[in-house]
Amino acid sequence: MRNYILLLMMLVPLVSSGKRGIERKLTPYLVGGRGHAAVIVCPGGSYFWHDMTTEGHDVARWLQKQGIAAFVLRYRTAYVPAFLFRYRYVLRGTRYPDAQDDLLQSLRYVRAHADEFGIDPDRVGVMGFSAGGHLVMSSVELFDKSEWPAFVVPVYPVVTMTEPCVHKRSRRALLGESRVRNRRLRDSLSLERHVPDGCPPVFLVNCKDDPTVDYRNSELLDSALTAHHVPHIYIQYKTGGHGFGASDVKGTSECRQWRTAFLKWFLDRW
Repeated sequence: MRNYILLLMMLVPLVSSGKRGIERKLTPYLVGGRGHAAVIVCPGGSYFWHDMTTEGHDVARWLQKQGIAAFVLRYRTAYVPAFLFRYRYVLRGTRYPDAQDDLLQSLRYVRAHADEFGIDPDRVGVMGFSAGGHLVMSSVELFDKSEWPAFVVPVYPVVTMTEPCVHKRSRRALLGESRVRNRRLRDSLSLERHVPDGCPPVFLVNCKDDPTVDYRNSELLDSALTAHHVPHIYIQYKTGGHGFGASDVKGTSECRQWRTAFLKWFLDRW
């Protein structure tokens, strides 16, 4: 038992440290010229890990080809040891608000270096997948208005922490085992309950046959955005499942149309 505890104590700093500069957590995909829009990309992974390929670098390369600068963010997650051993009953590990703080710092960093990156600091948006979708939407619900992104793109996002359709693995990772039953915290991180007035435009998409994150998560967010008169578009495909990101082979031909729909929405506004 003693050796087991010592091993966990050695692992925690390795997987939860947030002391690295935010620039080391961002992978840039820049576009030649100046004044471009930019997107900070947040891969999914249940707040435990990241899908850095399909929902990260593949997305950034696709955006780059469209003339949109992209930055893939490796935000802090609970990581595999926390998933396997549940040590956060007694040790803090990584949990809320670590990922949110990483996104906030990345927005500040990208804007501060906008001239260097050739981007327009007033056109920096965020795009996230699954748990990353929860993360990017929380940026307008939890950050000060002066820090808000220009637009938000949650793709098959985790939304609620309270309703029966909650994605329990993401909730456990985000809150930590010692706080997972905290009703006040659950409520504060349920996106459908805290859409702010003046929220930036939102492009929301998911699939009805999603086997991982219940499709009703996106419906809850769509209803909340509508109630608060937020300019947004919500597309729900019948097929495609989960985790297709910017892939040309994952999902279905139907759901892969989201990229074309997003570009039309984006170009009409920016």
